[in-house]
Amino acid sequence: MLVSLNWLKTHLELGEADTAQISDWLTFAGVEVEDIRVLGVSSPQVVVGRIESFVPHPDADRLSVCQVQDGSGATRQVVCGARNFKAGDKIPLALPGAKLPGGIEIREGKLRGVLSMGMMCSARELGMGEDHGGLAILPEDAPLGTPLSQWLGNDTLLEIEVTPNRPDLLSHWGLARELAALAKLPAHEPAALRAEVAQRAATEAEVSLADPGCPYYSARLIEGVQVAESPAWLKQRLESIGLRSINSAVDVTNFVMMELGQPLHAFDADQIQGGIVVRRAAKGEVFLALDNREYALDEQDLVIASGSGEVLALAGVMGGAKSGVSAQTKRILLESATFDPSSVRRSARRLGLGSDSSYRFERGVNAAQIAQASQLACELIVQCAGGSMEPQLRVAGAMPSAPAPQRLELAHARRLLGIADLSAAQVEQVLQALGLKAVQSDAQGSLWQIPPWRLDLQRPVDLIEELARVIGLDQVPSRLTAQFMAAAGGNSPDRQYDEAMAMRRSLAARGLQEAQCLRLISQAQVAEALGNAQGQGAAVSNPLSEDHAVLRPSLIPGLLAVADRNAHQGSERLRFFEVGRVFLPLPKGGVREEERLGLLIGGPAQARSWHQAEPAAADFHDLLGLLEGFWAPQRIELKTLPANAAFVLAAELRVGNRVLGWVAQVHPARVRQGHGRAAWLVAELLPSALRQLRSGPAKFAELPRFPSITRDVAFELPVDCAAAKVSAFFEGLSEPLLVGRELFDVFRDPSGKRLGADRQSQAWSLTYRAADRTLEAAEVDAAHARVVAALTKALPATLRQ
Repeated sequence: MLVSLNWLKTHLELGEADTAQISDWLTFAGVEVEDIRVLGVSSPQVVVGRIESFVPHPDADRLSVCQVQDGSGATRQVVCGARNFKAGDKIPLALPGAKLPGGIEIREGKLRGVLSMGMMCSARELGMGEDHGGLAILPEDAPLGTPLSQWLGNDTLLEIEVTPNRPDLLSHWGLARELAALAKLPAHEPAALRAEVAQRAATEAEVSLADPGCPYYSARLIEGVQVAESPAWLKQRLESIGLRSINSAVDVTNFVMMELGQPLHAFDADQIQGGIVVRRAAKGEVFLALDNREYALDEQDLVIASGSGEVLALAGVMGGAKSGVSAQTKRILLESATFDPSSVRRSARRLGLGSDSSYRFERGVNAAQIAQASQLACELIVQCAGGSMEPQLRVAGAMPSAPAPQRLELAHARRLLGIADLSAAQVEQVLQALGLKAVQSDAQGSLWQIPPWRLDLQRPVDLIEELARVIGLDQVPSRLTAQFMAAAGGNSPDRQYDEAMAMRRSLAARGLQEAQCLRLISQAQVAEALGNAQGQGAAVSNPLSEDHAVLRPSLIPGLLAVADRNAHQGSERLRFFEVGRVFLPLPKGGVREEERLGLLIGGPAQARSWHQAEPAAADFHDLLGLLEGFWAPQRIELKTLPANAAFVLAAELRVGNRVLGWVAQVHPARVRQGHGRAAWLVAELLPSALRQLRSGPAKFAELPRFPSITRDVAFELPVDCAAAKVSAFFEGLSEPLLVGRELFDVFRDPSGKRLGADRQSQAWSLTYRAADRTLEAAEVDAAHARVVAALTKALPATLRQ
């Protein structure tokens, strides 16, 4: 929210306090000041000028040559491209030498051959607003020749972030009231809030509340209006905080909202057939909003409708295009009401239709000022657009009850704040400054009536928090109250966190970079990255956009997006990992969260260097080598998974019946799409399964003391017999001297000339060693013969000599 310091000063006597002091007060009270901007121009060469006459430029259709009085008695010739002025208008005149915001310096010069001795300025050129459509027309009483900074003064904008529980701060009066309490400054309550408003109960034909989502509604008719451009003071107020001026009636409703915090809406009364009906929308009902877009409503949307059934507005969010106030409007029906915050929030989020009104309604408004806000707005509309308002405000429903009183025990406040000498007088001074009233007191404490604008004060501890804010958190003494706790063991969160950090450090030490990806992704991203292997992501009920519609079922989509960005920037060697949670939809509804470890490698296996200008591309062996440390000596089985549109090769990692995760090679088409030049390989593991492999103390084996002897064996197999099957045979063989095996060659000949097309040749190196002696060649030959015989018996293998 943007706050104008000049506007704030109409309610608050700031005295010598500067902007930095105001920012500190708000920050220490829990209101974040995000930005401070200075508006206006300080140059004394920008003065109030008056246009005496003007004629068209002789060589430019869109320019005018104006004679402008600058207050010195002399007339200046100024060439201008604006069209929104007339003779006699007073305007901001920048004389030669003036410096405008943005570093622009005004000089005399010729425009299309005609001398121009200055520049007439728009509000945007002076840093006083966003209107750039014409000159800033000043009031008639602006003193001619007076520097604009001296007459109008500069302004400072504070951009503040208000927490959701403090809707009372979403107005200039609300913020002034808060600063008055924090800094003990005099504040002046708007006269409109003290006014008595004549009211009468609306008839059922005038206002019908058909749904409890609107507990209280008021309306007032203003007839004979002439809606036109707003007066300069009103436009300046709104433009100073970034709001665009629309017309006198709409501008008044925006002004009152920013002044008091009560959203209003003005209807063209002639567009309403029958009375006002507040109801839920019918399923499939269509609403044309003021932004000229149609929205499909459902039964949960609260709407303002006419007696004929037409939807006039989405309650608390936005009005309709047909019933909006325009230059043709002659009768205005002004709405001032309160709506159920959850209903407004639901509709605004579902339709993506946020507004300044919905921002306030969904946090809660002060219902006690509904009538006063309506009265002020009606008076201003009559002042700006003419006409007359009906004598009484029509009201329907019941005013929401005030917040319940809360009792504050003095001993409780002292104990929580740690201020032993906190007195009852201090408590009374602070709470009364915040607008609370003591209705009952005794030696132990007091009962306090909560003001209607403080909807967040719902418990006694909330009052104690207010004491801390106003007294100052720097006045609350610090105490060390934490106790030592022994480290939790087993499968505790502490242990899991430590193991996850150890996993991160291990991968980072191996040259991988950690990525942190979004948990919300698109369903298209899931399908593109995983094909049909991982199913669908868990859909979000109210997604912010299509790109954030589902919770990720895997870490791989995010890692692929990271690889895309890095490859697009020219990175060839990709090494990324992420440790995070995924969300898996359950068959009967609900979602299960699970921790995963994801990896992606691609490009050269080693970095380029002087002795290896073109290193080989990374493959599955490089990926598995990065992971070997996680399963220590256990034998890993790779179970082939069916390929899909996302992967050309995929395998499940197993230890016995335990699944550790899966590895895959990304489809080349997807790699090319991501600007990759070599294969990309991915893996996703279950840290919980890895922890079970590593449970218990580490085990160490003595280094061999005797040498080993190797023998090679080559044999033919059917082409569909995987090397893993042969490896499993060697692993399960009960030959005590066989301590190792390694596949070093595979040969296939699809042409069938050198080897049958349905056959393959595998060559293995077998290692023999004895733990207690040096083997002799005869022992090794005998053991090797036994292994070969068992191999040809157990597998469809033919020995090659």
